[in-house]
Amino acid sequence: MRVLVTGGAGYMGSVVSHELLGQGHQVCILDSLRYSADPILALTLHEGCSFVHGDIRDNDLEDKLTGNFDAVVHLAAIVGDPACAREPELAREINLDSALRIHQLSRRWGAKRFIFASTCSNYGKMSSTDALATEESELQPLSLYAETKVGVERALMDSEAGDLPAVTFLRFATLFGLSPRMRFDLTVNEFTMELATKGTLMVYGEQFWRPYVHVSDAARAIALVLSSSPDKVAGQVFNVGDSDQNYQKGQLVELIRKQGLENTEIEYVRREEDPRDYRVSFEKIKNQLGFKISRTVEDGIREILEAISQGVLADFDAPRYHN
Repeated sequence: MRVLVTGGAGYMGSVVSHELLGQGHQVCILDSLRYSADPILALTLHEGCSFVHGDIRDNDLEDKLTGNFDAVVHLAAIVGDPACAREPELAREINLDSALRIHQLSRRWGAKRFIFASTCSNYGKMSSTDALATEESELQPLSLYAETKVGVERALMDSEAGDLPAVTFLRFATLFGLSPRMRFDLTVNEFTMELATKGTLMVYGEQFWRPYVHVSDAARAIALVLSSSPDKVAGQVFNVGDSDQNYQKGQLVELIRKQGLENTEIEYVRREEDPRDYRVSFEKIKNQLGFKISRTVEDGIREILEAISQGVLADFDAPRYHN
């Protein structure tokens, strides 16, 4: 396929672009390079890859992107609760308004498929974490980031059945793992880096639950949807992750400490309330599409520790590592 990846230079986007190119697709990366062009420099050498420097808000986007696409993978966004809280108007403009505009433009580009990157944060705070949230569970967005994602989902779900491009909604668990555009403001990555480089860590609300998925597996899920029969994925919502990879923050800390970091110091700051506390089921994507993760949280911890010990990663507080 000829695939447009918006936000293709980002933490997930750069991995997605690499995965799609590896599977033989032609990939056009659209990115504003808010952080850096470094993550995609090697990708642009690939004969199947092209790059367009642009913002999804640009009025001349139709002029910049000429030709047709078979599919659009829409990842471009202000990602995460802190980043959205810092620039709320920009977050609404990009995450909601511009996302819907990209869907409209996808029709003009001839796309038959549209993959929208959403989040398991949409489930918010569950009344009980004894049960796992499914794609049918009530959405309770408790942050601006989740509100914008839910807003796009609801708007596109309300569009007329049979309209093209057909949309697939992927609600990703919290990402972790190595990426060409590395981030150390994601829980697994941050905790691992802090304990490995500083030997101390402060943890707020260690009892609250989140699901986690390796960024490479998130990219594989997108590639799987593109290769699946349209009747299996059109109009469908899939949580992306693995049901065994739901962890409390305190459990994550213990997984990290088992990697030779037992002598590190942990300070737990007790919080009785957290705006987000959820465990998620990922059985639908497993049963309907055959998706299985290839890397666990423990695998991700080990790969980050290896990269740090080998000097592949350094200067951990640099702005480029944080949204």
